[in-house]
Amino acid sequence: MPTLAERYAAAFPTSRARFEEAQGIFPCGVTHDTRMMEPFPIYIDRALGSKKYDLDGHELIDYFVGHGSHILGHSPEVVVKAVQEQMAKGTHPGSCHELEIEWGKLVMELIPSAERVRFTGSGTEATMMALRLARLFTARPKFLKFQGHFHGWHDVVTVGADFPYESNAVAGVPEEIASVCVAVPPNNLNLVEAALKKDDQIGAVILEPTGGHWGAVPIHGEFLEGLREICTRRNKVLIFDEVITGFRVACGGAQQVYGVTPDLTALAKILAGGLPGGCLTGKAEILNFLEPRPGRPKMRHPGTYNANPLSASAGVACLKQIRTGEPSRLANEAGRNLRNEFNAMFEVNKLPWIAYGEFSMVRVIPNSTGERPGMTWGDNDGYIPFGGDLNKLDGPKSAKLSHALRQGMLLQGVDFWGTAGMTCLAHSAADVTRTVQAMERTLAWVTEEGIA
Repeated sequence: MPTLAERYAAAFPTSRARFEEAQGIFPCGVTHDTRMMEPFPIYIDRALGSKKYDLDGHELIDYFVGHGSHILGHSPEVVVKAVQEQMAKGTHPGSCHELEIEWGKLVMELIPSAERVRFTGSGTEATMMALRLARLFTARPKFLKFQGHFHGWHDVVTVGADFPYESNAVAGVPEEIASVCVAVPPNNLNLVEAALKKDDQIGAVILEPTGGHWGAVPIHGEFLEGLREICTRRNKVLIFDEVITGFRVACGGAQQVYGVTPDLTALAKILAGGLPGGCLTGKAEILNFLEPRPGRPKMRHPGTYNANPLSASAGVACLKQIRTGEPSRLANEAGRNLRNEFNAMFEVNKLPWIAYGEFSMVRVIPNSTGERPGMTWGDNDGYIPFGGDLNKLDGPKSAKLSHALRQGMLLQGVDFWGTAGMTCLAHSAADVTRTVQAMERTLAWVTEEGIA
């Protein structure tokens, strides 16, 4: 009987051939760390709605959704049309254009914290700008972040982003640069107070407002409210990294859902309709450090592709759909249904697995010995496995199990991100049913091979 890995390799021969070619070009043979997979990753030809199609002709229900950027599904007609029309007009005039104004107005209409907007080329650039502006505004060099929270890959924010969380050592980042970041465990306001009291050089606090690594360790409104109060009282700049949650959990992001307004908000992904693009928005008095003013330092901000017309055209088309409220509602509904049906399947099969998450974000925990949710739990009931223990929810994972899970799901027409995934408005009830069936069969396979 062939192993799961052998069956996978036999079913995706063209992807295997492309990967062998890529290994002579790219480090690890891939262009993004999370695309690494044993024995090789899949190569996609096209995508539409909730599906994508690989080079061997397989139809796959997709839960990567462009790393979270495709809440409308792949290749939505309104976005495709807008980009095609703009492509014929020009991709990059190197000048101001009307679309950037329309795009900026939509951000200001939808995001509660938006008083001014500055577009960037990516989410990483948006958080980099947020921290630099915070330094100028507060005249303090340091910032506080939470362990397990991801804010891009520029030097200072990589501290505490991945396990082991207590270490400040990051490959390639000098110690003196890492020292400007103070990382504390999430969901503990007392630790925040203590850190800010101990070090008056901290001028800002940054976090993913639904929890690190898009909700691996969930955060709820009470913590955000407390953090807002602390930052206001201590004159610290509060930064929400809504690169993933912005326009996904609701039209106005997590800040709209929880009624907590940060001073600055970093956005990307859905912002640009799935094309490259990000922005920083927030208080005018902070973003005004981008303006030349007598007696005040100005932050320089170039960027070849800032608000380029192609990304702007996609962003405008996408955000016009977002403001109807339907994309977020439908994606959240699909996510909730998938979590509930996963848990029902786990319970029926007496499997020690748990599905959890909020909004349109879904995670599964293998071989859980902790508390189990009920059959009818919802996506906003406050359930957090293991009491929110960072190392249990977002600690080291078995790469062998993650690869095996993805292999098994792919063999059944589903591309699930190992133990996690995101939904979009195009995910149907039939997609959810097929996904749960695929997970059930995959778990049987990995159990038979002694991997689970």
